[in-house]
Amino acid sequence: MTSTALQVSDTYPASHSGIRAAEGTAGASLDLLRIVRINEQIKAVVAVAFKINIMALNAIFLAKRAGSAALGFGVLSNELRVFSRDLRTQMESLRQLIHASVVEVSRLLQHSRYSRLLAAGVQLSGGNARLEEVLRRRDREAQVRRETLSRLRRELKLALEDAFQLVELGGVLAKSAKIEAAYGQSFTGALAQVSGEFDGIVEEIRGSLETLKKSSFFGGR
Repeated sequence: MTSTALQVSDTYPASHSGIRAAEGTAGASLDLLRIVRINEQIKAVVAVAFKINIMALNAIFLAKRAGSAALGFGVLSNELRVFSRDLRTQMESLRQLIHASVVEVSRLLQHSRYSRLLAAGVQLSGGNARLEEVLRRRDREAQVRRETLSRLRRELKLALEDAFQLVELGGVLAKSAKIEAAYGQSFTGALAQVSGEFDGIVEEIRGSLETLKKSSFFGGR
């Protein structure tokens, strides 16, 4: 009876580690899927931001053709070009954080799978002390990786908030351009069309960022 109780006591930590490893594998797999989706959204935003840059350059040339009547529109078009550049820089920061997160999640996934095998080995061996020590060490390493991933998660969320604030500024610029387009005299129609496209694209980016903010990845576990 005593021997059985001792065996249960000795093997329980390994069993517990095995459960944690199984949960870690499932959680890491979900995180990896979420990160891939976030990365796809970021790539889409970068592509649209580049489109704004091209549109802004064309708008600047159009404003020059319109002359003094479109001076304000030209200034705003240049600001939208700067906005496009800043947004791409911000999204690149997000992509770097995403890359770091992928590395950590992949390592956690690999770690969890190996820990499950170790935990099973400990139980089958009836409590091999050497294997148990390896398992405990790997549990500590996994905890460090989880903390690193949590930090990256927080940094990503903050960077996303910064990007969202930047897009809010872009929205103000686009709407201001629509107002300025009304003073373009004979170019009013062309300027209004361009400013409307600016506004639509900025709204598209805002929608993409809103979707990113709702990702389950930022909710943690």
